[in-house]
Amino acid sequence: MEETVAVGAPRADRISALNALPCQKPKISSPVWGLSESPSHQRRHTLPASEFRCLSPGDAIGVFEIEREAFISVSGSCPLYIDEIRHFLTLCPEMSLGWFEEGRLVAFIIGSLWDQDRLTQESLMLHRPGGHTAHIHALAVHHTFRQQGKGSILLWRYLQHLCYQSSVRRAVLMCEDFLVPFYQKCGFQIVGPCAVSVGTLSFTELQCPVQGYAFLRRNSGC
Repeated sequence: MEETVAVGAPRADRISALNALPCQKPKISSPVWGLSESPSHQRRHTLPASEFRCLSPGDAIGVFEIEREAFISVSGSCPLYIDEIRHFLTLCPEMSLGWFEEGRLVAFIIGSLWDQDRLTQESLMLHRPGGHTAHIHALAVHHTFRQQGKGSILLWRYLQHLCYQSSVRRAVLMCEDFLVPFYQKCGFQIVGPCAVSVGTLSFTELQCPVQGYAFLRRNSGC
């Protein structure tokens, strides 16, 4: 199963945007090229070839464009609309991660903190700062970059990113049944049917322990 996917339930309710705040604790990982070459032959790069960093409210439009194409073409709706994206990227930018190539957003994850054992309808809209669970609301890859393994790589990097937030104990998400094998390959385990449903759509809830994840070797399937 490939990462044309994203997670989370589509819904029509919206949340008013908050004032924009800068992204916190950016995580950048990009190769440095040309170090073995003489200065006159080194390639000049104005943007990193590949960069992983937390998202900010300023990234909301790019996020929504990718999400809209990934979800509306499948279900007719999105898990997060533009005001909700800005809402989460203002409240908890450290719970997000974007993959940029030469400055262009190609994939993203948006999450928030949750403080209960299972997901509920409220968990779709709230960020609970005292929670120990990272709720992954959406994961999506730009359509021109699919079938390249970017979704699984980004998810792996996101779980590593969560390891540096000492309060986070696990990550949870909900998805349709056909996506379950994809997330199982990435280390998630089935919790059971999710209490959240949208229209005729039902979801499976999955979880993955976070502490110690950075020391696990990524398997060949994810």
